Amino acid sequence: MNFRICVQQQPFNHQDEYDALRRQSLSVGAVVTFVGTVRDINDDDTVKVLHLEHYPGMTEKELEKILEEASVRWQLLGATVIHRVGDLHPGDEIVFVGISSKHRGDAFSACEFVMDYLKTRATFWKKEKTSDGVRWLTTRQSDVDAAEAWQT
Repeated sequence: MNFRICVQQQPFNHQDEYDALRRQSLSVGAVVTFVGTVRDINDDDTVKVLHLEHYPGMTEKELEKILEEASVRWQLLGATVIHRVGDLHPGDEIVFVGISSKHRGDAFSACEFVMDYLKTRATFWKKEKTSDGVRWLTTRQSDVDAAEAWQT
């Protein structure tokens, strides 16, 4: 399976990423993608800026482990994870997850799995600048519950 992992400040082009997954093999029967965006409201506060930090090397290694685990669970042909860091504004795209496989079921499940684990295991630190000040974000219980559901 072909993995592509990028942690970057610049925007990504989801059409280019989809095309790359699609071109990997004539065996590709399904490509599932997820693109996450920065919301303008969080916990009833207006978000002005979302600042993301990561630990270079460590973050990519954890993302690779997540993709490896997905490839053990499902028959995948390719996977791409792009996560942006730095200052992002409401409406900006923050994360891309793309999975290619022979069949849609594997691609859908793996894409959801990767996002659930990315939210709980990948080493990103998020700080919001809101109308009320600045605050560091912690992992939501709903994200923990979603990741734990894969363990059963």
